[in-house]
Amino acid sequence: MKEKERTNYLVKELPISLRPRERLEEFGADSLSDVELLAIIIRCGTADLSAISVAESVLHEFENIGTLTSVTIEELCKIKGIHKVKAITILAALELGKRVVNNFRKKIGTINRPYDAYMCLRTSMENLDHEELACIFLNVKSEIIKIKRITIGTVNSTLFEVKDILKWALKYSSSYIIIAHNHPSGDVRPSENDKIVTDKLINAAKTLDIKVIDHIIIGKDNYYSFLENKSKY
Repeated sequence: MKEKERTNYLVKELPISLRPRERLEEFGADSLSDVELLAIIIRCGTADLSAISVAESVLHEFENIGTLTSVTIEELCKIKGIHKVKAITILAALELGKRVVNNFRKKIGTINRPYDAYMCLRTSMENLDHEELACIFLNVKSEIIKIKRITIGTVNSTLFEVKDILKWALKYSSSYIIIAHNHPSGDVRPSENDKIVTDKLINAAKTLDIKVIDHIIIGKDNYYSFLENKSKY
């Protein structure tokens, strides 16, 4: 059996639900693991190794996806299933990802005050007819790492899931968090529950050495910042 045929056979042996390309098409790229994404970039394996197995070998050798940004073509080529073209493709994909992130950060910039956070989220949240909870994850320099919608609530209720917020904060290696939710009524005054969940998140985040620096409530052409109104709540 030729190598290409054998490689295709190895992939076809997997259930459709476990094939990276099919999973990406159905569920989106963010649903895939580092191994699955790397396997798609690698494309094919060897006569006896699938692309997933090769990807697992790469991540095992270099510990995690982050360390790949500093490896060389020669180092990658020492792994079975990785030749020069694949090594170049992997490094090109990683560099492209870095440039996308850097461009995103430059475009949005840093969060220096509550108003900056409000402006980042205003367009996507102020006209919603239901409540949503979003988070801005920041690095130690207060540069935006990621803006992510966490939960969607009902007309007058948002589900605050502390574990979900902190899970994503750890994933993005965030030093600071700004949480935000909208009030469809337009009234930005915080409810008692808003105050309770804010304190709960602040205390939980402290145990992970993560700081919650603000909670923004977004209304119609207006906002409320817990940081700006600290003395009032």
